[in-house]
Amino acid sequence: MASNAIPLYVQIADRLRDNIKMGKWKEGNKIPTEVELCKIYDVSRITIRKAIDELVKEDLLHRQRAKGTFVTDFVEPSDNFTVVKSFTEEMRELGEKARTMDVKLEITDADKKLAMYLNMNIGDKVMILKRIRGDSKQAFVYSVSYFKKHENFSLDPNDYYDSFYSYLHQHGIQVKDNSEVVEAVLPNYEVRTALSINKHEPVLKRTRFTSCKPQNFYEYTINYYIGKSYKYYLDFN
Repeated sequence: MASNAIPLYVQIADRLRDNIKMGKWKEGNKIPTEVELCKIYDVSRITIRKAIDELVKEDLLHRQRAKGTFVTDFVEPSDNFTVVKSFTEEMRELGEKARTMDVKLEITDADKKLAMYLNMNIGDKVMILKRIRGDSKQAFVYSVSYFKKHENFSLDPNDYYDSFYSYLHQHGIQVKDNSEVVEAVLPNYEVRTALSINKHEPVLKRTRFTSCKPQNFYEYTINYYIGKSYKYYLDFN
């Protein structure tokens, strides 16, 4: 790995943390051994051990004697919850106008999982933005966004009907880092209710992580799209 001012074990810890964050290492699963990780990242065993120690301190990993190191199980709130391009931009590129049909705004306390995703402390206030969106014809996406409560962010749901990233830009926040996980799933009760679909209707689940590190802003969003009503385009140019 390339060296820089950040200690090597901290860089490795970030890599391991991303494996958990992006779901590469599932909750409750055993991670590769220290020897295997040494080969994967081409670093010493001491470096790997120090990196794992960091995640153990954060309670993201735990060691079991004679068995190995495992990803900690997170406690989910409930079964009902289960260059960055915005939905508005996606629709514009398709010749459609994005439309928001409903917005709900909630405040909650960060649990262990949200604290990791949003780079904050457990118990800090988190804003949850829930929106039903679509085009001029129909609603086909249910979006749930989590981000740290900021004193300058409006608590009026009516202020979030347009592009969220444009709203952030007005507050000097321009997200750049972006990573996504895309998978096909069956909808839970909340998604079915929001999109008026039945439990057998497949949806495309896009889990997105964005950030603007200079402003200490981190976003965790899950978008649920009705599979038959949405096409996902990737531009590699």
